[in-house]
Amino acid sequence: MAALRRIPRERGGWWHAYVCPAHGVELDHGDLLAGVFPDGGARCAHGCRVDSAAVRGAWVVLSHQAWARHLRVLAHRGERAEAVAGLAEYAGVYASLATERHGEAQGWMLRGRLFHQALTDAIWAVNIGHAVITLARDGTEDLAAVLPLLDELEQAALEARGVLTGRGQLASNYTAWLNAAGASASRAASAARGLEWDGGKQWLEGEHGLYAHLRVAVAEDGWEWEGSTYYHGFVLRAALLALRSTDPAVIPSDVVGVLAGMRDVLAGIATAGGILPALHDGPYLRRPLALEWLELISLAQQLVPSGGLDAVAARAREELGAYDDGLDRELGGWFSGPPLPRRPAPDTVTVFPSAGYGVVRAAGVHALLDFGPHGGSHGHRDKLSLYLYGDTTPWQPDPGQVPYAHAEFRDLYASTEAHPAFRVDGAEQAECAGALLASDARSVTAEVTTAYDGVRAVRRVVAGDCYLVDLLSVTGGEARRITGQLRPGTALDVQQQATGPLRTTWYGDETLHGWHTHTPGAEVRPFSRPGPGPADDPQRTRTWVDLTAQAERITFASVYQAASAGPAVTCVRFDGEELTVELADGSAARFGTGV
Repeated sequence: MAALRRIPRERGGWWHAYVCPAHGVELDHGDLLAGVFPDGGARCAHGCRVDSAAVRGAWVVLSHQAWARHLRVLAHRGERAEAVAGLAEYAGVYASLATERHGEAQGWMLRGRLFHQALTDAIWAVNIGHAVITLARDGTEDLAAVLPLLDELEQAALEARGVLTGRGQLASNYTAWLNAAGASASRAASAARGLEWDGGKQWLEGEHGLYAHLRVAVAEDGWEWEGSTYYHGFVLRAALLALRSTDPAVIPSDVVGVLAGMRDVLAGIATAGGILPALHDGPYLRRPLALEWLELISLAQQLVPSGGLDAVAARAREELGAYDDGLDRELGGWFSGPPLPRRPAPDTVTVFPSAGYGVVRAAGVHALLDFGPHGGSHGHRDKLSLYLYGDTTPWQPDPGQVPYAHAEFRDLYASTEAHPAFRVDGAEQAECAGALLASDARSVTAEVTTAYDGVRAVRRVVAGDCYLVDLLSVTGGEARRITGQLRPGTALDVQQQATGPLRTTWYGDETLHGWHTHTPGAEVRPFSRPGPGPADDPQRTRTWVDLTAQAERITFASVYQAASAGPAVTCVRFDGEELTVELADGSAARFGTGV
């Protein structure tokens, strides 16, 4: 007997509260289309059952969003009667909440009607709008009951956008989704009435429309200003959804450049095997996020095609397995004109100077140096972190972030201690920005001078012929306790040698070998200890390594070589201020620190 399905009639809360207080993991969703909170409480992967008002409210958010997406899927698949019935039911639910008090939303939130946050209302509204647009292609006679809902959603988006822009927050990622909600609801209402859409001047071209938002929210290097992979994709996806049925040829040329640059950012940081580094705030792994990436890539490929995101889509689909609802494969013909010219593949080195990221690709090693601005409320204290990936292996990833309602784990995953950065005297870095010193076809060098008072740190990352070189130099003006940190996302072996560098072996789908040494004159103590792995499960431990010296100035040097690359590294040593790397074929290369 099929399980009963129902749309919840309750107002949703804040989805970030859907987290186990004991273990920091997102709770199991259960059957979101059942419309009923899991009997006995929401399950935690570590055996807990959690039931509280906040968790129930968060589950209702997830259920409403799942229902809106489900109705959109039904519309695309031609299951019209069920889709129309669900939309009509939501029109009634939304109307019934018009006179009720809002839930206990937190004071910082811009409140919505169906959810605590207007942002969450907008995300839900976009799916509702697109379900109606799709249905209207095959007739409108049964959509009259949905018109009041669409009109109210557009008005709610307009009012919320007015509040944000009145505060001077045109660049907020909320603005992107409020514009997408307004455009989608407005276009859907026009389609249901059999009219041409005339909302472009309000939602796309206007003073506070999508184009104005993108012009101020996205830097010249293509990154959304917060510098977070998640929020970058969040804004790009909203923009692409807002542009349904638009001819790419009529989008202003500067906005086309912004959208193409945003798409290039994702291709620029993605590994050849499709890993998208979870830079700064955002989930490390999450099935609903994988669905979002698939939708984004499907739409982006129809606007600015490139092979750079095909592997990301394939990886997302593999992560989803049976949870893949196939919506992205229903979205063909999204734009009304042909796509823009195909984008080129990234070079060996890609630098994003505004966001402050440098990507260096070296014979199976994909390295990413983080040196940019803090990123506002979504930033982490991780300047000069060095993230390391294989094609499909996160050897030393940015660990991502837990759902925000878990204050303790959220702070841990934003901390310096949790990242492959550097610390001085055991303290946290200040919220600060570094600067790009130099870059060329094989290297990136960046510095930070405001993470600690009186301390300058420089990190140079170089692609060797078959290996990667990392040189981290820290100067304190006086003797300070200086620590370089290794934070693996995979199993790690650490081997202290009687002579020569410390050795590490990093495991996964691919294997990475590491050699770790330092400039002469200071004693470095390697300290290995258990620490939490990436943020999708803080209870999964990994081997953290701290390399610490008491020194006025020191350079930590690491050489990394994928097991598949060769000839093999045989010797790593400092000769004065330069690092020498020797290979099994007798060749050698020397590298300066860039200080």
